[in-house]
Amino acid sequence: MNELLLRSLTPNVLGILVRRGADFAAAEDAVQDALVEAVRVWRDDPPRDPKGWLVTVAWRKFVDATRADAARRRREDRADEEPVPGPAPDADDTLALYFLCAHPSLTPASAVALTLRAVGGLTTRQIAAAYLVPEATMAQRISRAKRTVSGVRFDQPGDVATVLRVLYLVFNEGYSGDVDLAAEAIRLTRQLADAIDHPEVAGLLALMLLHHARRAARTAPDGSLVPLAEQDRDRWDTESIAEGVEILQAALALDRLGEFQAQAAIAALHADAPTAADTDWVQIVEWYDELVRITDSPIARLNRAVAVGEADGARAGLAALAELDDSLPRYAAVAAYLHERDGDPATAAHLYAEAAYKAANLAERDHLNRQAARLNAMRR
Repeated sequence: MNELLLRSLTPNVLGILVRRGADFAAAEDAVQDALVEAVRVWRDDPPRDPKGWLVTVAWRKFVDATRADAARRRREDRADEEPVPGPAPDADDTLALYFLCAHPSLTPASAVALTLRAVGGLTTRQIAAAYLVPEATMAQRISRAKRTVSGVRFDQPGDVATVLRVLYLVFNEGYSGDVDLAAEAIRLTRQLADAIDHPEVAGLLALMLLHHARRAARTAPDGSLVPLAEQDRDRWDTESIAEGVEILQAALALDRLGEFQAQAAIAALHADAPTAADTDWVQIVEWYDELVRITDSPIARLNRAVAVGEADGARAGLAALAELDDSLPRYAAVAAYLHERDGDPATAAHLYAEAAYKAANLAERDHLNRQAARLNAMRR
């Protein structure tokens, strides 16, 4: 049973139910119930028209739930509107749903969380990790968002900035997480870039293309993580890099700098270096300064500490790192790297082991454990 197929169909099925009159929260619950049913049934009896099957079952689930709700008895008439099983419309509602979820009645943070869960297909755990909050906190935030939009008419779509934030987080989860969502995020961002002329939309598309261009080189044949400095740059996708740089240059020419353009500029400097040794770290630090000025993001400050360590030496990097909260994700990994470069393998090995224990995924954990083992072996 193809999990990626189910994920790709979910937004369109959800969009069909919303267009037929289901409020968003009830429609999302119905689609999730239909997906559970698909997991149970399709393995032994896969349908010829998966999308039509999901639409039919989700609508039945919605009608059943409506009938069972005494406060919503007026919706029982919709039972007569049950669609006949068969081919469903071919329209792609995914991007429209991203805008609808960014509803003015929600705060931007709640809108992003709801969209990631309902349309992006991320788990509550994945969303919580992206926001650096406990899973229980994120579950409550999503539940509140669903209650807020329950019964609300989705005729006031949200703003572009919220949609961009969602697309960015979906891409990041697809690029480094458990589920491959990166290509879908690029596809939707292309659609958005074609629809509106906005420098930050272009900046986000450029950033995605530049990062995605390195994807083939990020892992070894055995699945182990390959750090940027050790990647085979011949495996980078030069066409995607060229496209990303061209899009970024056009966006920067508008002189309306935003966080995604700044991040894309950093990625472009990495992509432009023939070797890791040729990387223009001084200019990268300058772009991180811009990014910190725009966002005041602790993650941007953490990455800046690495760049400072490369540009001005490990001691300078450690000084920049000392200004940050040591509970930040990957803080220990950055500290380990800088201490190793500063000639302190004992501290670095200890920190690599600590970072491995806190790592968010298996590939990163294995990489950090290997780094710790390498340094410990050198000290024997």
